[in-house]
Amino acid sequence: MTNTVPSSERAVRLDRLRAAMRHHRIDALVVPSSDPHLSEYLPARWQGRQWLSGFTGSVGTFIATADTAGVWTDARYWTQAEAELAGSGIALMKIPSGASLQYIDWLGENLVRGQSVAVDAQVLGLATARQLAATLGARGINLHTDIDLLAGVWDDRPALPGAPVVEHAAPFVSIDLIGKLAASRAAMAALGASHHLISSLDDIAWLFNLRGADVPYNPVFLAHALIGPQGATLFVGEHQVAPALRRRLMEQGVEVAPYASAADSLAALDPAVRLLLDPRRITAGLRAAVPEGVHVIEAVNPSTLAKSRKDEAEAAHVRATMEQDGAALCEFFAWLEDTLADPDRAPLTESAIDSALGAARARRPHFVSPSFATIAGFNANGAIMHYRARAGADAVIAGDGLLLIDSGGQYQGGTTDVTRVVPVGAITPAHQRDFTLVLKGLIALSSAQFPRGTRSPMLDALARAPIWAAGIDYGHGTGHGVGYFLNVHEGPQSISATAMPEPHTAMESGMITSIEPGIYRPGRWGIRIENLVLAQSAGQTEFGEYLHFETLTLCPIDARCIDRTLLRLDEVAWLNAYHALVRARLAPHLSGRAAAWLIARTEAI
Repeated sequence: MTNTVPSSERAVRLDRLRAAMRHHRIDALVVPSSDPHLSEYLPARWQGRQWLSGFTGSVGTFIATADTAGVWTDARYWTQAEAELAGSGIALMKIPSGASLQYIDWLGENLVRGQSVAVDAQVLGLATARQLAATLGARGINLHTDIDLLAGVWDDRPALPGAPVVEHAAPFVSIDLIGKLAASRAAMAALGASHHLISSLDDIAWLFNLRGADVPYNPVFLAHALIGPQGATLFVGEHQVAPALRRRLMEQGVEVAPYASAADSLAALDPAVRLLLDPRRITAGLRAAVPEGVHVIEAVNPSTLAKSRKDEAEAAHVRATMEQDGAALCEFFAWLEDTLADPDRAPLTESAIDSALGAARARRPHFVSPSFATIAGFNANGAIMHYRARAGADAVIAGDGLLLIDSGGQYQGGTTDVTRVVPVGAITPAHQRDFTLVLKGLIALSSAQFPRGTRSPMLDALARAPIWAAGIDYGHGTGHGVGYFLNVHEGPQSISATAMPEPHTAMESGMITSIEPGIYRPGRWGIRIENLVLAQSAGQTEFGEYLHFETLTLCPIDARCIDRTLLRLDEVAWLNAYHALVRARLAPHLSGRAAAWLIARTEAI
């Protein structure tokens, strides 16, 4: 993987940036991977870190000083970053996880008293800003958050997106806007708040039963929201809400106001207001707009937990969506096998996988878009955890080895995310050993039973244990929450060894989470097997309520990659039961070659 921006162009951009830094007497500039909503996936306007460095991963922090520049990112992106930063003079700074703030310590250690650091408060999380200010302040280093240096050097900076906002309506929505606002106000009252400020886009989309297309792969729109005791205000692009939708929102107590007016509305709040906000989901810039006299209550957005717990109606829609997505995958994998077996075919490349998958899903009802950029990595490229094939620079799928495919779809009735690995030509016992170890990790966590309220990071070790037993590990979390026709990465749960096991990360019934252990051997191959699961009650004992997982994803796991001798009898039973379920649920949606492929790939082992 190489960068599409020449090193010479990146050098010019850095030179211009450093000239602006000298003009403003700034010794170090921090450019985070974030926007005014602290989103994971960013509109083009706020992809300044990528524009400056050329690193295209979704997580990373760029820092420039007078004589150094670096990108801080975690193990998921190290191989990718090394390739994309090569020859640029920008260093890769390796950190243990995407949540790490090691770059703050680096600033404290590499700057001296009296020097200055700048970062745009409009894209800096409030919680991070406080840590940054504390570390730098203790060392006598000045912090400036009122400067956007990119504004003066990024001449062709993209404009704000403005895709139309649409309703997410019946039959896919089980709780109407009035009901959701009432529940939010009840949660606000329990915390002693009269008003609530929300900036996280998926919270807003879920709460108002609206969807958009301002952010690639995520059906959200740029907005802030302010909920009061009686009404609510949605700050959104002026032309994004059609007049008819605006009227319907007004009838339900929601005023639509210009996107840029959110800060002014906050500044006009009455001192008697008791404002609830989430310091991890609000920027320092927007927080600064709140008058000093307003009493601020800091807590996790009530909508963050509410939207993570899918109700029975939503779960039913997700199950139906999984059948459609699984059928699309069967059609795709049948096509893939036939294509690879055809001696007269044109060379099949990794980038062609994305097109074929997209076409298969697009034929399914209620499909809207991919839920993220497809990862299709053959052999060594499969070891790059967030690899992105690009036409003309991708690998030809030929010869022998393993092909890893991680893909997903956005449907009106749910969001999907699935990873499978398939053999190409002949594979080795080493391939099969790694694949089977990963499968054992998937089975271990998928079949676990645990007390309700278990902090989700604590579950990570269950999937790693079979892999650790072989002296192997992987450099990413085991699972992330998944939205309901929303972001493919959703909190508050996170099955990750590097996540803090805080109270709000507790696993609760109704949460949809991925389980995706892996093994990656740089330069050789990568293996990841991923299913989505639904947490459900497993009953009550004298020790309390227990939860277990229902596997939602319906797609065969390729038994040709398995070393049967490494599986216990209970693991074989789990796989056979899973494949029987997949066959029963998907067969009614398939015919012809895809149906035959399903039967062949779900045979008991």
